[in-house]
Amino acid sequence: MAKRPVLLVGVIFLLLGLLGFVSNPLIGENALFASDTVHNLIHVIIGVILLAVAYWSSENYLLWLKIVGVALFLLGAIGLATVPSLGGTLLGIFHTNGEYNWFHVIAGAVVFIAGVYGK
Repeated sequence: MAKRPVLLVGVIFLLLGLLGFVSNPLIGENALFASDTVHNLIHVIIGVILLAVAYWSSENYLLWLKIVGVALFLLGAIGLATVPSLGGTLLGIFHTNGEYNWFHVIAGAVVFIAGVYGK
């Protein structure tokens, strides 16, 4: 299946977003990867969009991976530079921490590369 990378990233982000709504030690307000409702909803929305692209888009599905990859990378980099000075919020919009910012930087690079080299 040519759209497997889009499907995989969509499922991962949907699950990450949903996991944030369940009490657990990995994702949540006081967890390893700090997030809040807005942050979790953003992950769910990204996941749903990518799943929709995987199922209904006949072309440009790799472009979506590139767009999401760049956005994640930039948000992670901005978060690493600014979150400590903004009291734990990224752009004053949602809660995050250094661990989640590093996740976004790394995930953004991986997702972008999947969009560049995917088939």
